[in-house]
Amino acid sequence: MPSAEIDGITIGYEDQGTGPALVLVHGHPFDRSMWRPQIERFSATHRVVAPDLRGYGATTVVPGTTPLSVFAGDLAALLDRLGVEEFVLGGLSMGGQIVMECYRLFPGRIRGLVLADTFPAAETAEGRAGRRAMAERLVREGMRGYADEVLDRMVAPYNTHAAPHVRRMMLGTNPEGAAAALRGRAERPDYRALLTTVSVPALIVVGRDDAFTPVADAEAMHAALPHSTLVVVERAAHMPNLERPEEFDAALAGFLDTL
Repeated sequence: MPSAEIDGITIGYEDQGTGPALVLVHGHPFDRSMWRPQIERFSATHRVVAPDLRGYGATTVVPGTTPLSVFAGDLAALLDRLGVEEFVLGGLSMGGQIVMECYRLFPGRIRGLVLADTFPAAETAEGRAGRRAMAERLVREGMRGYADEVLDRMVAPYNTHAAPHVRRMMLGTNPEGAAAALRGRAERPDYRALLTTVSVPALIVVGRDDAFTPVADAEAMHAALPHSTLVVVERAAHMPNLERPEEFDAALAGFLDTL
């Protein structure tokens, strides 16, 4: 797997295929391998870049707090290093929030947005406290208890084929990296006003049975984004790209064709 030394950290990434660039940003607490079905499918038509975020996978763990702006800066620096000027940018859950932050910081480079199972609102006071408490718990206890608790919400219980990969990613995540991201997300800005200004096409995807980011959140984003398409993936929870890859990929392929 290739890696790049950027701003004092090592970033691991996938870079496959040729053609228009498609950049995919994983969620928490996962790594770039969550995009494996999409890398295999879309590298036939696109240059697909899927990095491990700071603190995850093969990328350097930096304890403390990692704001979304830092993740976005890492992405921009990696794409500069790879010579990728313009791209379609997609992300799931926390990855979707990083996508919104990227649009805030460098909208001119982005040709289209893919926002999967994510939401744009800032954290509530209760939510901030919850994320900070979870960060401390992960550092104290490790990932196993958390992974066992959330697996059935990440992947619907009827999608047993996807569960082992998702659990493996969660258990493989460094608790310090996951905690730093949780602390950063607790302080994230509210992107709802930003979405109303987006000038590029957007695809919103959500699993019908997603308990973390319900369909109502996706419908609100669809209403806010001027040039958006909403696809609800049936019989999927928080990770439709792994639970129902054929349906997810069909939606993404249709969107990319319009660009």
